Amino acid sequence: MQTVYFQGTPCHTDGTMPGVGEKASCYNLVTKDLKEITCMDFKGKTVVLNIFPSLDTSVCAMSVRRFNQEAARFKDVVVLCVSMDLPFAAQRFCTAEGIDDVIVASAFRSPTFAQKFGVLIVDGPLAGLLTRAVLILDGDRRVIYRDMVGEITNEPNYEGAIRVLEGLEGK
Repeated sequence: MQTVYFQGTPCHTDGTMPGVGEKASCYNLVTKDLKEITCMDFKGKTVVLNIFPSLDTSVCAMSVRRFNQEAARFKDVVVLCVSMDLPFAAQRFCTAEGIDDVIVASAFRSPTFAQKFGVLIVDGPLAGLLTRAVLILDGDRRVIYRDMVGEITNEPNYEGAIRVLEGLEGK
């Protein structure tokens, strides 16, 4: 269990995010087109998991826009923007915002995703949603970057994640 804050109110997550160097669990998610995707669809690729509560909030929408903009710069990097939002809401958002360089995916059918990654908020006003976090997984699903944002209303550390991705390009 980890503690995060929503507007200063403590909230707790179920489990703990995997640490740097650990192999992340496989996952199943649903895209905006209702297609199921799993970790095996991205085998051998670097995967950024941009995890957040809902596209219906300004900070979450900003994070998707920012990662969409940054994702186009990197080869062999897949950005999954993950929330509990229904795929229909994700489709509307992506169409309205011109989002096409990231994959917006829902964990609504896969409660084990939130538990395995330690991002399910279990109490407070956002109970049942995902907390804000960024994980970068290498081609073997080993965690090479992790950032669980302490105050959910804050944006993630884009620069930290981008530095890791830039470092991979030099290899």
